[in-house]
Amino acid sequence: MSVQRRSGSASGDVRDHLEDVAQAAGDHPATEAAVRTGYAVNGLLHLLIAWICLQLAMLHATGDADQSGALAALSQHTLGRVALWLGVLGFLGLALWQLTEVVVPGLGGDSWQSRLKDGAKAVVYAILAWSAFGFARGTGSSGKQQVQGYTASLLGAPAGRILVAVVGLAIIGVGMYHVVKGLRRRFLGDLEDDPGPLAVYAGMLGYPTRGVALAVVGGLFVAAAMANSSSRTNGLDGALRFLLAQPYGRVVVAFMALGFAAFGVYSFFRARHADV
Repeated sequence: MSVQRRSGSASGDVRDHLEDVAQAAGDHPATEAAVRTGYAVNGLLHLLIAWICLQLAMLHATGDADQSGALAALSQHTLGRVALWLGVLGFLGLALWQLTEVVVPGLGGDSWQSRLKDGAKAVVYAILAWSAFGFARGTGSSGKQQVQGYTASLLGAPAGRILVAVVGLAIIGVGMYHVVKGLRRRFLGDLEDDPGPLAVYAGMLGYPTRGVALAVVGGLFVAAAMANSSSRTNGLDGALRFLLAQPYGRVVVAFMALGFAAFGVYSFFRARHADV
């Protein structure tokens, strides 16, 4: 899309040039290919998370039920390592694309809320790219260890307990947004055409499942802030194990596995139909 701009200063010219470069990067066919690859690899990761989650419900889990566990599972096979390298490129493409949504007015939205959301997504995809890179090289680490280390660092900072609580509340908010996005079918706005009923139903189940999982993760952050202990924050794997320990926990976790699988299916459709 072309953007009409007027600048009356050197700083305005620099800003316009930066926006032109960002828009060209976002519109490049290589970026689009990387974005679609990223969504496809994300779908594969969620299918693997669903499988580990199902094993967890059956009390036979051998890995972490989160992105690091899924990445570790891929790294054990030759084709899996190929998928990891594709994931590195795909997630970097997604991070770059989301960054262009922040830089160029009118692409992702002009409001600060839209730009903040796009910027947060860029950070998340960059972290996923780095994680995939680590596992592809054989140097990946457990996600829950990273989360615990991050939480411990925050708790050691001034007003650390407040910071951890704020992080937890923010994650809960993101989780609630995912629930609403799924139930109200707002995810269809991310697509350029009608993906068909299977994709719609997969999104309606997958997004709320992710939302509930994120809400539990956020709740554990708040609990960690109240207890002043990082041991309670174990990421998605810790959230699922917390649910497993509750009444009817195995049924709940098995249903979560179904939801993660549904999100994986939706991600494959999004790779094909995403509005890039």
